[in-house]
Amino acid sequence: MAIKDTFYISHGSPTLSIDESLPARHFLKSWKEKFLTQKPKSILVVSGHWETSVPTVNIVHRNETIHDFYGFPKEMYQLKYPAPGAPDLAKKVKELLLTSGFEHVGEDGKRGLDHGAWVPLMLMYPEADIPVCQLSVMPEKDGTYHYNLGKALAPLKEEGVLIIGSGSATHNLRALKQDAGDGSVVPWALAFDTWLKDALLEGRHEDVNRYEEKAPYAKMAHPWPEHFYPLHVALGAASEDAKGKLIHHSWSLGSLSYASYQFTAAS
Repeated sequence: MAIKDTFYISHGSPTLSIDESLPARHFLKSWKEKFLTQKPKSILVVSGHWETSVPTVNIVHRNETIHDFYGFPKEMYQLKYPAPGAPDLAKKVKELLLTSGFEHVGEDGKRGLDHGAWVPLMLMYPEADIPVCQLSVMPEKDGTYHYNLGKALAPLKEEGVLIIGSGSATHNLRALKQDAGDGSVVPWALAFDTWLKDALLEGRHEDVNRYEEKAPYAKMAHPWPEHFYPLHVALGAASEDAKGKLIHHSWSLGSLSYASYQFTAAS
């Protein structure tokens, strides 16, 4: 059965895997009841934690859990998410991209799931019984490139594939406020986050693709683009007339937005 929607999840800090005080954790744990009651045939995750020079898919039969973070509580390194790989999906992704004009598409036969993939998935689908494939992002490319990447992958939805972009609506790790216990949000983060919400809810795809020149404080919100480009892929895979729906919104550390979106084709 087809899955009509695509999603962008702000996965925020790796502590999302254990910290019950984070509202985003409870949002993701309610996923199957509130946001997608249909069980996907397989899942394609575009994570901000896999950067390559050309689009690359992992072709494995069993996903290893990559603990690609440092200095966190020991229990986080003991977490596992042994989801099956999705080699057939990976090959389909490569085929669609090549057919759509992307000249080079790489394969990785060893890489498992980084925390941009397994942390949200372990909350959304804790049984780890759905095949998962990862697709990389290309930081040296732009938003339009990743949007077109998503457009090429749109046919996967008809095959019951859930397409998820996993990043962060704002992502400036040097500007986090460790003492933001009062829940306050710095003005630049709020301004960018609000602009993004308005643009997505109004279906202004071109503005989102050109966010660096259109959005306030774009370079402050995303000094590097790797956590934002998964949104462009999810938006492109939805359809050109798709509008966004804000399905979760919370803040952490004064400037880290957990804003997450659902994209549905208007037709």
